[in-house]
This record gives sequence, structure tokens and C-alpha cells, in this order.
Amino acid sequence: MSSVLSPAPADAAPRSRGPALFGISLGYFMVLLDTTVLSVAEPDLADSLHGTVAGLQWAVTGYTVVFGALLLSAGAVADRYGAHRVFRAGVAAFGAGSLLCAAAPDLWTLVALRALLGAAAAACVPASMAMIVRLYPAPAERARAVATWAATSGAALAAGPVAGGALVGLAGWRAIFLVNVPLAAAVLALAAGRAVRCPRGTRRLDAAAQLLACAALGLLTDALIALGGGSGVHAAVSAAGAVAAGAAFAVRERGSAAPVLVPAVLRAPGMPAALAAGAAVNFVMTGVLFVLPLVFRQALGLTPLQTGLAFLPMTLPFAFNPLLTGRIVARTGPRRPVLAGLGLLTAGGVLFGAVLLGGASYPPLVAGLLCTGFGVSFALPALATMVVAAAPEGAAGAAGGLLNAVRQLGATLGVAIMGAFAPVGAGDGSRDPAYALFVAAAVCAAVCACVLAVRPRARSRRTP
Repeated sequence: MSSVLSPAPADAAPRSRGPALFGISLGYFMVLLDTTVLSVAEPDLADSLHGTVAGLQWAVTGYTVVFGALLLSAGAVADRYGAHRVFRAGVAAFGAGSLLCAAAPDLWTLVALRALLGAAAAACVPASMAMIVRLYPAPAERARAVATWAATSGAALAAGPVAGGALVGLAGWRAIFLVNVPLAAAVLALAAGRAVRCPRGTRRLDAAAQLLACAALGLLTDALIALGGGSGVHAAVSAAGAVAAGAAFAVRERGSAAPVLVPAVLRAPGMPAALAAGAAVNFVMTGVLFVLPLVFRQALGLTPLQTGLAFLPMTLPFAFNPLLTGRIVARTGPRRPVLAGLGLLTAGGVLFGAVLLGGASYPPLVAGLLCTGFGVSFALPALATMVVAAAPEGAAGAAGGLLNAVRQLGATLGVAIMGAFAPVGAGDGSRDPAYALFVAAAVCAAVCACVLAVRPRARSRRTP
């Protein structure tokens, strides 16, 4: 991959690299912020655009379906056309798409525009990593730069609900998209220098396989949302389409010279369990962020800003606990933090469900929020190390991309499945969100058992 192996330009002085790194990290922050900032806007969105549960589910999953599916090939696109070109095009499209989202006249137009935002986001993430490698060819400097870049993910997850609540309370749900426009402009200005230019490569792409992967994931999501809404025929048709698209994808992959999924990565010992754990963590986190704001609005009467602040026990650990997790991983390996994280997520789901069954009140929910926040922030950093360590030699990049893709798949399924239990209006009294949280606990418990069943490998010297 030429964009990774070529040295940085001679004029990439430390003074020019700092602003460029900040711009790249800010782009990553913007993309990840959009995965959580919409959560507290759900009640306002439903009131403003008269949305149903299915509509709100698609407003969230329209982004994650496309984001997750296109992440499978986004690294190859960055290598083929030059990472800096792909990154800048993705950021510009994200800013323009956000402006259009803010002007959406109805919910389904917003869903379509959110899908376009997902495509733009997928262009940004692998390209940003390639640009950092270009900026910092020395391993020690690169490690510090990657740590700065990765830390923005915790900041974005922590800031999302609070920022969303403040923006919605100030100017309504459209404000959460308008804020992306100046952010995108700042990213383009900071990342415009010669220091981040990456050469084109010759890596091949299989566009047909990528489109089939998007179709399979989208149809599966549609089937689950329709099933949760009681539309059996609709669900059956979409499920059949998902199976057909998945089968066509598998056939295409077997004969492809440039497969979307690298077979050696999928066959690596322990890889399936690690990928399942990544999907489970995002399943719970995104599902909780979809269900609880509706509970806070209807059962507790919280305003958007109060809802954002109510999530602080869950989101604050994302900002600092990964540092502790990194030290634990360095000392004991990734397996124990992953198991601890899954165990905490299981406990959080049980606590949430028990509290909601007994009648929602905020103080008892704090324990579940803390378990979820610490569970996610223990598991995700350790999973990155686990996946890279399990990957075959020379395939760490493909393994990391696959982990990010399955995490978005988990997020999509979390909203589709847990959202089936979420009430939006007074007419949804038959929906009990407590069962959504019990589903989350069951998923994490099952995946925890899978990780326990995998025999630990010898410690690897490779680092992510």
C-alpha cells in the first residue's frame, strides 16, 4: 500500500504536522460524534416530523448500515486514489450532507441523507490513519500521534449525548447537523497542507461485492425493523432479499481477485470470537442510546439537555478509562479486560431491565449507566489489541478495518432489535423497554461465553 509505505515529504516539519494532526483528529471526532449525537434528539425528531419507531430506527441505522458496510473497502479506496484526496472528499461531502440533513422536510428524506453521511464517514476513517502514518514515519512519534487520534473517539462518545442535548434544547434537532458544517470547514483548512499528501496506489477494488454487502446488511436491518413493528410479510420479503444478497456476495467473494473480506483474517484463531465481542459491545451501547432517551422523555419528563446530562455516568468513563485499560492490556493481555467489559455490560443490561420493570426512576438507573460506560471503555481498547494480535502477519490493517465494520453492524442490529421494544408515543404502551435491556444482557452473556471458550494464545509482540 503505497500511501502507507512512502516516506513523508521533506517539508513535513514538526510545526506543520501539529495542525495537520489536529485537523485529522477533528475529522475523526466529527464522524464519531454523529453516531451518538442524534440519540437525545429522538423525541424532538418524532414530534417535529411525526416519526414512528421504524422511522427513528432508520434515522440512526441509515448512517451505521452504510458506514459499516463501506468500511470494508474504504481502506482500499484510500490506497488506490490517495488517502488525502479520499479524506478531503469525505469531509467535504460530510459537511454538505449535514447541511442538507438540517433542511430535511420529512423523516424519510432525512434517512436517505443520513445514508449519504455514512458513505462520507467511511471515506474519512481509514484515510485518516494512512495520513497519520504518512505524517509520522518514525514508530515512536507515530504511536503518540495514533494515541492522540484514537483518544478523540472517547471524547466524541462522551460529548455526543451532552452536545446533542444542548443543541436540541437551544435550537431543535436541526442544530445537531448544522454544527458539522463549521467543523468540516475547519478540518479541510487544517488538513490542506502538503505534509499529508499521499501517492496513488494500484490496489484493486471489487465494487460489485461491496454493493452486495451493503444490500445484504440494509435488507437484514429492514427485516428486523419490520418484524419489530409487526409487519410479518414485509419482514419476510426483506429477509429473503438479505439471504439472496448475502449468497450472491459469498459467490462473488470466492471468485474475486480483490475480496472485500480477507479469508486469512476470518480464519485466524480467536478472530470470530473477538469480532463477535466487538459487535456485541456496539449492539449494547447504541441500543441503550436509542432506547433510554425515549424512556427519559416519556417516563421521567426530562428535557433534551437534562437527557444529555443524564447520560454522563455512562459517557464520562469513555474519556479516561481507556488509559487504564491500555495499562492493563500491556500487563496482562487483552483477554481479561474484554471479559470484564462484557461482564459489566451484562450486569448493566440486567440492572436497567430490573429498574424499568419496577417503574422508571433515575437514581437506580445510574448503576446501569456506570456498568455500561465502564464495560464499553474496558472492552473496546482491549478488542483492538486482541484483533491485531490474532491477525496473520501483514494483515493487521485488514483486521482492524473488519473490527470497525462489525462494530457498526452491531450498532445497526442493536437499534433494529432493541428499538422494537421502544415506545415513541402514548399509543405505544404495549412496548416495554425493559425487555430490550434484557436482550442486551443476553447478547453480552452469550458472547462472553464464546470468548471464554477460546483458548488464549501466547502473547504477541505486535502492537496495534
